[in-house]
Amino acid sequence: MTDVAWLTVPDFADQLGTTPSEVREMLREGHLFAVRRGERQTLQIPADVLVDGEAGPEVIATLRGTLTLLRDAGMDDAECADWLLAEEPELGMTPLEALRQGRRAHVRRVAQALL
Repeated sequence: MTDVAWLTVPDFADQLGTTPSEVREMLREGHLFAVRRGERQTLQIPADVLVDGEAGPEVIATLRGTLTLLRDAGMDDAECADWLLAEEPELGMTPLEALRQGRRAHVRRVAQALL
């Protein structure tokens, strides 16, 4: 996995301009993924799922559909994180970076191979 910046739920909420409870709701609804990390095993989300939108930071729009595909393949959040943040030879970068660049279709074709 490449060097990834991680944010706790409260820090992620600050970056997104919302509340921690709203971020937890986004996690429950499958818009985001998070893993327990660090000495205190706090729930954390990669900072790179945020992109600059017209009204400020927002979650990558195509992340939810990609997460749905990965979860349909039987992955939990930790496995989704591993896949999204690992260099993917077919993409030439991590799937998350490809999503940030708008390459949703290519990422999902690679993910389909997991099913």
